[in-house]
Amino acid sequence: MVTAQDILDGLRPWVECESPTSDAEAVNKVMSLAEHDWKKIGFEVERIPGKDGFGDHLSIKTNWRSDSVKNEKGILILSHLDTVHPHGSFEQGCFLIDEDTVTGPGILDMKGGAYIAFIALKLISQGKKKPKLPVHILFTSDEEVGSPTSRSLIEAAGNSAKYVLVTEPARSDGKIVTSRRGVGRFKIITRGRAAHAGVSHFDGKSAIKEMAKQILVIEAMTDYERGLTLNVGKIKGGSADNTVPDYCEATIDLRVENSQIADEISNKLMSLKSLDLDINVEVSGGINRPPFIRTKGGKDLFEHAKLLASEIGFDLEGIHTGGGSDGSFLAKDVPTLDGLGVDGVGPHTLNEHMFVASLLPRMTLLKRLIETLN
Repeated sequence: MVTAQDILDGLRPWVECESPTSDAEAVNKVMSLAEHDWKKIGFEVERIPGKDGFGDHLSIKTNWRSDSVKNEKGILILSHLDTVHPHGSFEQGCFLIDEDTVTGPGILDMKGGAYIAFIALKLISQGKKKPKLPVHILFTSDEEVGSPTSRSLIEAAGNSAKYVLVTEPARSDGKIVTSRRGVGRFKIITRGRAAHAGVSHFDGKSAIKEMAKQILVIEAMTDYERGLTLNVGKIKGGSADNTVPDYCEATIDLRVENSQIADEISNKLMSLKSLDLDINVEVSGGINRPPFIRTKGGKDLFEHAKLLASEIGFDLEGIHTGGGSDGSFLAKDVPTLDGLGVDGVGPHTLNEHMFVASLLPRMTLLKRLIETLN
């Protein structure tokens, strides 16, 4: 029987191989580690070359097939191996164990979850009794920036899925994710007129001043009661302290509860007009991930997982969250469970760590889901 230490030993190389999304070569190195591990246990692995500056993806299929129906829809497991952390962010080490916690880049989001899916399927493949459904696993390289090159792969795989399991990290003491807000990404650009700030300030038209006004309009759209938030997260512009800036750009993160609100706010953003007629305002972007709504199929899948968790020895609760994931692309049409990865704290921060105690229970839950879904 596998132990928590066995899982830690196998997970360590994946975590120590840092893989920020922006570094395709680094992402490909961890993909090679995963590819080697999957092939070693006899699974079919297709490596899909990266494009547009992103890393490769892995399409992994089980070495068993259902005998009941040809081309039967099966279980799709979604994981990603890219992380948000730049190289060297964790100065104390990329795999630091301290009693029940292990700290490292992407260990929670979501290399830990990806690895326990590997272990679950490894154990199943070594057993005599195989699941009733075929299993397809996707390891992608660009989830942290919205899945621009993997979305089409995910949606195509969803056409052959009866269930979708996502190994994003658990939430708040092991809660499973049963719904999510939708995510939008927009860019706003203001173009003014440059001038010497001391000699001819009156001839200039400040793009930054216009942007400041637009930001107040954008942020004012936030409405917590409607589950609507807009956040201007990055801004840059200007060329020198003594020059009236003729260019400024900012990025907008939009989170919405449903598609109706998404359409409403997207239209408002795309219709933003300049508050100074001598300055141009340009807005681009759109909804990146649709709202993940809990369907009847999703509810039934959760209830099944809850029963399995009880048999394993822990209580499972569902939660709604504002973060997006690849599960959002499919949840409307295919019963989906998210947050099936390891439990921990601090995703996307330098305090990112997982709890060792969660490894075996979470892995076992994944294993039992794969074994019992039919």
